[in-house]
Amino acid sequence: MPRSYGNANCPYFWSTCGHTVFQEPSLYTVKAVFILDNDGNRLLSKYYDKELYPSMKEQKNFEKNVFNKTHKADTDEIAFVEGMTIVYKCSIDLFFYVVGSSQENELMLMAVLNCLFESLGQILRKNVERRCLLDNLDGVFLVVDEIIDGGVILESDPQQVIQKVNYRADENPLSEQSVAQHITDKLAMTSNIMQSAKEQIKWSILK
Repeated sequence: MPRSYGNANCPYFWSTCGHTVFQEPSLYTVKAVFILDNDGNRLLSKYYDKELYPSMKEQKNFEKNVFNKTHKADTDEIAFVEGMTIVYKCSIDLFFYVVGSSQENELMLMAVLNCLFESLGQILRKNVERRCLLDNLDGVFLVVDEIIDGGVILESDPQQVIQKVNYRADENPLSEQSVAQHITDKLAMTSNIMQSAKEQIKWSILK
């Protein structure tokens, strides 16, 4: 389906059969994140849209389908599988996937993917491969949770992610004031990410 993105007043629209259909942007950008090994086996997955693939069997069938369509690619790319927009990256014996809806902005999904990959590169000391990832799986889950919460993008700066992961790992108790500030900061960062994506879309249209 031919697609195009709109202006600052309506950031998303796409065309079909000569008609323009408008969609308001949503904070719930990410549908799923998963990491597979080079045989297509699941190492980590998080699905944020419970209606998308509600059962484990459906999720694994989807992941298998995605892997079959992407694992032979020579470069990191964007794929469209089962009506989903998927950005992915490979490293040695790992494949990283971030999934959005068919109308989702690829730039935002790619920002999540790059942040995830660079953050893991730091906590794994650049040994981004299967054995090292499995040995540090708790830290990997912490990284994912600092980047995405319920499908909402919280952070796209790897340095900020690592700082927060290290803070949580120290098990320092948070006061009520610091909890409130933490939530406020995350909401502000989400707003900034959305605004940045809107500007990128607007300038790409004006070129």
